[in-house]
Amino acid sequence: MKRIFTLCAALCTLMTGFGQVDSTAKKNEPDTIKVGGMVIIREKGDNDNDNDSGKSYDVNTHKYKKSLVSTNWVILDLGFSNYTDKTNYTAVQNSGVVDAGIGKDNMQLRTWKSRNVNIWLFMQRISLVKHYVNFKYGLGLELNNYFYDDRTIQFQKHPFHISQSYPPELKKNKLAADYITMPFMLNINFVPHKYRPYGISAGVSIGYLYSARQKIKDDDGNKTKVKGIDLDEWKLSYVGEVSLGVIKIYGSYAMESMFDHNMNITPWTVGLRFSNW
Repeated sequence: MKRIFTLCAALCTLMTGFGQVDSTAKKNEPDTIKVGGMVIIREKGDNDNDNDSGKSYDVNTHKYKKSLVSTNWVILDLGFSNYTDKTNYTAVQNSGVVDAGIGKDNMQLRTWKSRNVNIWLFMQRISLVKHYVNFKYGLGLELNNYFYDDRTIQFQKHPFHISQSYPPELKKNKLAADYITMPFMLNINFVPHKYRPYGISAGVSIGYLYSARQKIKDDDGNKTKVKGIDLDEWKLSYVGEVSLGVIKIYGSYAMESMFDHNMNITPWTVGLRFSNW
């Protein structure tokens, strides 16, 4: 009986000691408040009350950790289309590809009228070296409209031929070439810790021609459209981009002529890119 009484007394004493320890720990435990990515810790004093001027606060801000892979959806490019013409017109006239009398002057474009619009469905960026060096690729549509200064130019197909069949009073004469394109670029970002990048990108793109057509409009509003102009199906280009915060400039230069049949006409584009990065 004495042993049982002694054991009960020991248990009561032990439980009382635990109760005192828990009460003290809870009293001195700091208050923690989480607000978004911040953790605010309020340290309690011995005489903690609402009017205590000795309160101390510790604010911890969680740093944003960038993902190794980021995706940018629906990017828009607005710019100008043009080309470099190095065709030997004496040779192509002799081969019957163009009419006699057609030369480089007849194939010149209206510079500020010819335009380029690209719609990238997505672009993805993969970090290679701590977000300073990245690999970028995407998929989208390249839409090019080439407006001719000489509005008498006409493209014919099967076989391909360039003639001057239309009268000079035409109001509009353009060649449209549209591609499904995938760009691949190596990107260098000088400020990876900032949301808006400052850097450069360079690489190549592969495009497949899905539509080529000539559209002609006279002064009376009558329109003539010739579909299926014989252009090269594949377009390989050098591509680049300069990022200056919110301002992004893009450019491309094809590796080969957009025409077959010994026509050496190499397209290029330049303009502004509207994207997050």
